[in-house]
Amino acid sequence: MSKIPISVIVSVKNEALNLPSCLAKLKRFDQIIVVDSGSTDDTTIIAAALGAEVLQFQWNGKFPKKRNWAIQNADIRHEWILFLDADEFVTDEFVSEIAIKTQDPSYNGFTIRFENYFMGRKLRYGYGFQKSALFRKSKGAYEKIEEDLWSHLDMEVHEHPIIEGKVGVIKAKVAHKDFKNLEHYIAKHNAYSTWEAQRYLQLKETKNVLLSINQKIKYSLLSTGLLPAVYFLGAYFLKLGFLDGKEGFYLARFKSHYFFQIQTKIDSIKNNIELK
Repeated sequence: MSKIPISVIVSVKNEALNLPSCLAKLKRFDQIIVVDSGSTDDTTIIAAALGAEVLQFQWNGKFPKKRNWAIQNADIRHEWILFLDADEFVTDEFVSEIAIKTQDPSYNGFTIRFENYFMGRKLRYGYGFQKSALFRKSKGAYEKIEEDLWSHLDMEVHEHPIIEGKVGVIKAKVAHKDFKNLEHYIAKHNAYSTWEAQRYLQLKETKNVLLSINQKIKYSLLSTGLLPAVYFLGAYFLKLGFLDGKEGFYLARFKSHYFFQIQTKIDSIKNNIELK
C-alpha cells in the first residue's frame, strides 16, 4: 500500500508514555516529524526507533512558537500537514477519510473532532472538542499573538490556525487519551489558566482583534464572572455529562475550576499580585 502524502507533525516534551501509541497509528503516512523541546525522558529515543524524524526546538520567548517554527523550518515534503499532540491517537477510519478528502482541491483545511477520555474512561457526553489541525502549508499558519513579555508556553495551545479558503470537517474522530496521571492534568491546566488570564487582559487593551464565536462567548462570560457556573451547568446537565458517571462529573468540575482559576488570576494580575 502506498503511503499517504501528508506530513504529520507531533509536538512533544517528555511524552515517553503517550508517544509510542501515537506513532504506532501513523504508519500509513509518508512523513512523521516529531518536534521536541528538550525532553529529559526517552521521548526522542522512542521517536527515532519508530522511524520519525526528530527536530529540537528551543524557544527564545518570541514568535514563532513550536508549530509555526516547524512550518517555517522543518523539511516538510508534502503540501498537507496534520498537527497532533502525543496524546492524540488516530483511527483507521480517520486516516482513510483524510486520505480521500485532502485530494479535493476546493478545500485548504479541515476541522478535526475528538472523542475524549478522562481518568481512563471514554466520555460520550459533555462538551465536544475540535480544532483545525489539518491544512495546506501554503494556506495556513497559527495566529500570531504579541506575548513576548508574558508568555511561558513554547507551543501554540490556544492559538487558532488562520486558514485561507474553504475549511471542511472530518467526520471520523481522533481519540484524546492522556496516559499521564491526574496530577499532570492539573499542573498543565494551571499553566494554561495563567496564559488565558494574561491573554484576556491583553485583549482588553487591543482593538480590532478577530475572535471566533466561541472565543467571544468565553471572554464575555469571563467579564461577567459567570463562566465557571455556566460551563458546569452546560456540560453536566445540558450536554448530559452526568450520564458519564463520576468521570463526567469530575471533568465538568475540573473544567469549571479551570475557568475559575482564570478569573482569579485576572484579578491577581490587575492587582499586581505575583502568580505562583
